[in-house]
Formats: sequence, C-alpha cells, structure tokens
Amino acid sequence: MEEAKPEWQASGETAKAPEGAEQPTFRLRLPRRENLEMFGIVMQLQGSNQVKVLSEDGKERGCRIPGKMKKRTWLRERDIVIIKLWDFQPTKADVVWRFLGMQVENLKRRGYLKNLPV
Repeated sequence: MEEAKPEWQASGETAKAPEGAEQPTFRLRLPRRENLEMFGIVMQLQGSNQVKVLSEDGKERGCRIPGKMKKRTWLRERDIVIIKLWDFQPTKADVVWRFLGMQVENLKRRGYLKNLPV
C-alpha cells in the first residue's frame, strides 16, 4: 500500500518546495575582528603549507595553512580567504577559511570586499 504524499510530491519527480515556501538562507562565515581575523586574497603559493596573502589592510603577509586544512582545502591564486593574524607576530597569519565562487559573489554584492583588488 502506497503512503499518501503531499500534493507537491505527488508525481514521481524530485521534491520541490511549494510556491509559497521560503527559500533557505545561507549564512556566510565572516571574519571575527575581535580574534584578529580579516579577509585576504591569495597572491602566491610558496610550496609546502605556505602562501603569500594580500590582506584587506593592504599588507602582504606570509601565511601558513594549518594541518586541519592542509589536505582538505586546496588553495589557488586569487582565492578569497579569511586569515587569523598571529598575536605575537602580526606580519604572519594562518589561513582559516576559503570561499567558493558563489560565496565570493555574495560577499562582493554585500560590500565586504571593497578593500581587496577583486
């Protein structure tokens, strides 16, 4: 015996939300300024776990990719990332997040990347 399905799932097609249903809203990860985080753009891959990043304050910093991101997140030049400055040596930082294409477009539209040459 077949279960009763909602009318928007009645046909054999994939499930689609009804007309009046809200579209899901996705939250973007933003830098936590109190934790010394800021946006940056990857300028150069330097091998191993090192990259050169141009941060939104206009300084080029040597950044490292921490171990938990090393094999999971692959960086390329011109990627938008969030970096966390080292509190004892602010000329260096760690990469903590990488944004994908649609996320970058969303950040541009919202005006978060005004200080970066994107």
